Amino acid sequence: MHSTLLIRLQGPMQSWGTRSRFEIRDTEREPTKSGVVGLVCAALGRDRSEPIADLVSLKMGVRVDREGVLQSDYQTVEGAVSADGSSNKDAQTSKRYYLADATFVVALEGDEELLRLVSKKLLDPRWAMALGRKSYVPSAPVPMRDNLCEGVDMRTALLSWPLIANPQRWQEHIRLVLESSEETHEVRNDTPVTYACGKRRFLPRYVRTELVDIDSFSVFQNQTEES
Repeated sequence: MHSTLLIRLQGPMQSWGTRSRFEIRDTEREPTKSGVVGLVCAALGRDRSEPIADLVSLKMGVRVDREGVLQSDYQTVEGAVSADGSSNKDAQTSKRYYLADATFVVALEGDEELLRLVSKKLLDPRWAMALGRKSYVPSAPVPMRDNLCEGVDMRTALLSWPLIANPQRWQEHIRLVLESSEETHEVRNDTPVTYACGKRRFLPRYVRTELVDIDSFSVFQNQTEES
């Protein structure tokens, strides 16, 4: 039977792009699978060229505890290195979108032994973990206490875990985005095949969105004690 590991992604700035091209760098409204697998690879100390099939096999769900505010930066870069490893000497400009003050609980469902390894490495990561971009660091610990839900699917785990951010006054629902096998659901092109320089490739996956009444959840009274 599969189990579920819950992790916290919380910070002043997060960016989870799936369609970034040329001068415009987008962000989804919640973490992408490619971004989360990359974060786990950093914790495990896996190089970009190493296999990631075991991590990709984990199903992913996201609970949006705080939606965050969509913002953008205008940046100028000289000598930028492209994905294929080439260098451009000309100055390049870009508009980069990010989420401000967002909070997510991410569920990874799959093999319990693999999840135990991931949970252990998140407590003592090999490399620094980031929220979509290297400069966007977590403001709270990524691992949470007692966050391995044995024999529990990701939806059940997300519904039973208390909120880790105080809800906004206008908020009536909590949004869940769950990986699905149904091709009729929304498609996201964020399943990584490889992160190797010049060979980065992604495949589509399907997700479904569910709105849950906010009164269904309790709230941590002291979030720092739950870290």
